[in-house]
Amino acid sequence: MKISRHWLQKFFDTELPPADKLAEAITFHAFEIEGVEKVEDDEVLDIKVTPNRGHDGLSHRAIAKELSAILDIPLTHDPFGEVPVLAPVTDAVSVSITEAALCPRYIAGFIRGVKVGASPKWLQERLEAIGQRPINNVVDATNFVMFNLGQPLHAFDAGKLGSTQIGVRLAKSGEEMEALDKKKYTLSGSMLVITAGDLPVGIAGVKGGSPAAIDEATKDIVIESANFDGVSIRKTAQALKLRTDASQRFEQAISGELAAYGIKAVAEMIVEHAGGELLGFVDVYPTQQEKRTVSTSTGAVAKILGVALGNSEIAGVFTRLGFPFEQKEEVFEVAVPFERLDIQIPEDLAEEVARITGYEKIPAVSLSPSPKKSEINKNFYTAERVREGLVAQGYSEVYTSVFSDKGERLVANKVDSVKPYLRANLTDGLQEALKKNLPNKDLLGLSEIKLFEIGPIWKGGVEVWMIGAVSEKEKASEKLLKPVEAEMYENLPLSVVARFQLFSRFPYIVRDIALWIPQGINMSSTELADSIWKEAGSLCTQVMFFDSFERQGKKSFAFRLIFQSFEKTLEDKEVNIIMEKVSKTLRQQDFEIR
Repeated sequence: MKISRHWLQKFFDTELPPADKLAEAITFHAFEIEGVEKVEDDEVLDIKVTPNRGHDGLSHRAIAKELSAILDIPLTHDPFGEVPVLAPVTDAVSVSITEAALCPRYIAGFIRGVKVGASPKWLQERLEAIGQRPINNVVDATNFVMFNLGQPLHAFDAGKLGSTQIGVRLAKSGEEMEALDKKKYTLSGSMLVITAGDLPVGIAGVKGGSPAAIDEATKDIVIESANFDGVSIRKTAQALKLRTDASQRFEQAISGELAAYGIKAVAEMIVEHAGGELLGFVDVYPTQQEKRTVSTSTGAVAKILGVALGNSEIAGVFTRLGFPFEQKEEVFEVAVPFERLDIQIPEDLAEEVARITGYEKIPAVSLSPSPKKSEINKNFYTAERVREGLVAQGYSEVYTSVFSDKGERLVANKVDSVKPYLRANLTDGLQEALKKNLPNKDLLGLSEIKLFEIGPIWKGGVEVWMIGAVSEKEKASEKLLKPVEAEMYENLPLSVVARFQLFSRFPYIVRDIALWIPQGINMSSTELADSIWKEAGSLCTQVMFFDSFERQGKKSFAFRLIFQSFEKTLEDKEVNIIMEKVSKTLRQQDFEIR
C-alpha cells in the first residue's frame, strides 16, 4: 500500500519526521516497509500491512493513527473524531437488500446538479503520488476518500441508471455485465451484484458497471457506500480474475460503521469540488455492529509479556492509541474503537501494549525446563539416522517426483497428462536421477555417483515410506523404512561437515594429463595436484588424481582438470593455452608428459 508523507502530514499540526524515520518507526512497531520512493517533492512509503490488520490498516488515516501512537504526537485532524449524521433522509433513491448476510449495510446518497470536470491540482497530486490516475472531480473524490479512510465508494450516473431503486442480490447464473474496464463478465449465482431496477450495474465490492459511468455529461449522481462479506468478495474477485483496490479492502472484512464516515466525507467533497445539491441519504443497516469492551489488568499484561509495566505505562499506551478506557486500580476496561475488529480478547490488548512500548524493551528469558523428557518420533528419528549413515558412506540425497507415468493410484486433479499416477516405487525415479547426474561427476569431483531417497510410495491401496538407493556399481533397490527404537541406530556413523560453494551456470571443459615422475623426486599425488592447480590458475576448479602405475622403475600419475568460468562459456583454445602452460612448467621441472 502506497502512503504519501505529504498526505499523512494533513492529520497533524506537528511536523512529521522524514520518511526514513517514519519507515523505521512503522517497521519496529507496526508493519513491514517494502520501500520508500521520492515522487516530485513528496516521499511515498510502500507499506505491507499484516493480514490481521487489513480490516483497519489500509488507509492514510490508519497509518497516521499508528504514527500518532508510536511517536506520541497528537492526531489533531482525525476524520473519525465525530460520529457522522446522515441527514437529511431522501426519497430520491431507495435501497433493498435481499442478501443481508452478504451485505450487512448499504448507504445510498443522492446529489443533484453536479458539474463534472477536472479535479483541483492538490487532489490530482495526492492521487498521482500513490500511483493513481486522476479521472474527474467525482471519481477522484471517491478514490481519495477510500485511500484516506479505507472505505471503498462508488458513484453512479443517476440519469443512466434507468431507475433509482437500488437493489443488492445474487446474480442469476450466466448473467452478464460490462464493467468500467469495458470487459464483459459472466456472473455465477454465488456472486453479489448491485442493481438498478433489476438490471446489474455493479459487481458488489469489486467493480462498477460501464453503463452508469460518470462522464462530463453527468448531472445527477447516486453514491454507494456499503459493507460486504469478505469471503464472498474474495471468491468473486478470484473467480473473475478481477482484483481491485475496493475488493482488496472488502476482503479484509472492514467495519460496517466505516460506511457512514465514507459517504459523509465523499458527499461533502463532491459538493465542494463539483457543486450540486445533496438531497440526502438512505441507510439500510438491519444488524448494527455491537460496541465491544475488553478487560485486562496490569498483572495479566505482565504475565503475557514477561515484563512488569506500571499502571501509568499501560494507561499511557491506551491513551496514545485512542482507546477509551475506565481504570479501577489495576483493572482496565477498554472500549474498542469500531474499526479495530482485531481487538477481541485480553491478549490482544497486551500485544498493543508490547508493540507501542517497544518489543526491544521486553527482556529475553529462557524457557523453563520441560517437566518430562521429550518423546522421540520414531519415524522421523529412523529417517534421520538412516540419512546420516548413507551420507557418511558417500551417498547424496535426492527428491524425485511423486508423480509417475504408471502406478496403481490415478490422480483426479493431475499436474499434467504425462505422469498422471502416484508412484508405486522409488527405483524408477532414482534410476532417472542417476542418469541425469552422471555427466556432472567430474565437475563434482566424485569418483562415483551414489544416490538415495527417503519418501512415500502408493502400493496395495496404502501409502508407505521407503528407503531407496542406487549407484553406478549397484542397481536401484528399495526397502520399507521401518520405525525403530532410538538405541538401534546410536552406533551409526554421523555425516561429514559440508562446505557451501557457489557454482557456475556456464558449461565446463575437462582435460586429462599424465606424466612420469623424474628419478629422485619424491612427491605424493596430492602435492603434485596442488602444484598443477596453482599453475592452472583461477579457471581451474578441480584437479583430481585418478590413476597411477609403475613400469621399469618409473612411476606415472594421471590427473583430471576441470575448467569453468563464472562469467562466460569457455572456449577450447582458452583451455589449450592453459594446458600448454602447465605442461611447459612441468617439463622444466623434468617431468615427462605422456
